[in-house]
Amino acid sequence: MREAMLYEHIKDGEVHCYLCNHHCRIKPSEFGTCGMRQNLDGRLYSHAYGEVIAANADPIEKKPLYHFLPGSRSFSIATMGCNFQCEFCQNWRISQANKRSDDRARGIELSPEKIVEEAKSRGCQSIAYTYTEPTVFFEYAYDTARLAKAEGIANLFVTNGFMTKEAIETIQPYLDACNVDLKAFNKDFYKNVCHGRLQPVLDTIRTLKDLGIWLEVTTLIVPGSNDSEAEIKGIADFLAGIDTNIPWHISRFHPDYKYSDLEPTPLSVMKTAYELGKAAGLKYIYLGNVPGESVDTYCPGCRQLLIKRGFPEAEVNLSEDGRCPKCGEPVAGVF
Repeated sequence: MREAMLYEHIKDGEVHCYLCNHHCRIKPSEFGTCGMRQNLDGRLYSHAYGEVIAANADPIEKKPLYHFLPGSRSFSIATMGCNFQCEFCQNWRISQANKRSDDRARGIELSPEKIVEEAKSRGCQSIAYTYTEPTVFFEYAYDTARLAKAEGIANLFVTNGFMTKEAIETIQPYLDACNVDLKAFNKDFYKNVCHGRLQPVLDTIRTLKDLGIWLEVTTLIVPGSNDSEAEIKGIADFLAGIDTNIPWHISRFHPDYKYSDLEPTPLSVMKTAYELGKAAGLKYIYLGNVPGESVDTYCPGCRQLLIKRGFPEAEVNLSEDGRCPKCGEPVAGVF
């Protein structure tokens, strides 16, 4: 265990955790919503430190991040635990595991120093805190990110975006990129299906952009839940209102966890989502989990092929200053 960051004492041994927007008030011996932060004798401790539940060298495009060091590899780690309980979660076996429900649950010991060493030895240009929710293992990610930054290795969060502004500002000096899951555009979906809230996620997206952290957004289209044209248009308009250069990954649902009886998202709905994104003015839209659909990047000006992806490799055809070599259009990203 490690004493937690971002909490304060209240009274009678109770503590207030302000790492994420649940703002848990935790009584002695009890856990927060994530099941990984526990009040012990009036001090808040994280159980999500130093033990990984998953560790792999992935193509960065799997995060998915398409406009951040394309073609590179990212050493990807996770601990158990999440501050959401999404009923369609595709990593539910590890995200929904926690110390409150099973205090015998264990990962593999891996120190921050060892993580950085592994990233270097595997030729990874970045470390991704992913698979579950990096906010839950914030202290572990923070210590690792500081070491990685000193070694010239970038740091990435793949997150549900429910962290507080204080958490973002704390890790901002070491955080280079984020992919945020914007799961829907209605409050009821977040409340009833994810057991969270929408507005803090919208605020996080704005904050990341304001702080200059490279941002991409993913939306999983779940049939009958968040697939109406009005809702998809709402997401597209929201993103375009912040910056039309934000890459939007529209991902196709497949049956899993508590939503195992649903059919995959119809391809017609995926294509409609793509067209709504384009109509909103978004320049970079990608369809995920759709066989035969292009994952390449084209110039938003002249449609020249700029990044050809053949996982795990990517062929980048940009000028040294990140422009289309044919028409000179600037291409958003970190290359």
